[in-house]
Amino acid sequence: LGTHAVLAAARRYRCRTLLASTSEVYGKGVRVPFAEDDDLLLGASSRSRWSYAASKLLDEFLGLAAHREYDLPVTVVRFFNTVGPGQTGRYGMVVPRFVRAALQGEPIPVYGDGDQSRCFCHVRDTVRAVIDLMDLPDKTSGEIYNIGSGQEVTINELAQTVIDRTESASAIQYIPYSEAYAPGFEDMRRRVPDTSKVHGAIGWAPKHNLH
Repeated sequence: LGTHAVLAAARRYRCRTLLASTSEVYGKGVRVPFAEDDDLLLGASSRSRWSYAASKLLDEFLGLAAHREYDLPVTVVRFFNTVGPGQTGRYGMVVPRFVRAALQGEPIPVYGDGDQSRCFCHVRDTVRAVIDLMDLPDKTSGEIYNIGSGQEVTINELAQTVIDRTESASAIQYIPYSEAYAPGFEDMRRRVPDTSKVHGAIGWAPKHNLH
């Protein structure tokens, strides 16, 4: 309902609109790196783990429909893990959680075997991409773009990097998914973006890396 209301207001006032989606929509996809026109496969609706991804897909459909039907300048971006100053671990963000644990000398909690991988994009790079996309409505409206780093890092590597950079005595503590999440939780083993589309549109590429 919120997205529908925003799009209705944007249509009324002819506002440029950016819809913030997520890499979660790639769900159980195994074709890596993920491209914007890939087929999408989510898990069963009985598993609430996929509800966020499903809600974001609905947002995408609404936004792109508004573009087609009303010529509304809408651009969709799918964010991959964004990190940077001021981020907290309140909503499960892995980097600040690891840093906090390391600074306090507590165990670094790694769920599963730690071999699952992610790509972490600095918030400065993310913001730069969004601004540049919004500045070119004639070129980017009605399109979907991945925004993320191509530097693939396993969670084990991330944990060790945090330990090394903070010079912490913390150890990695492995926690089974069954103890951390609801029964039937499904993780994405790899989450890597294909950013060739956004690079082609605005010449964007990340300038910062995880280190």
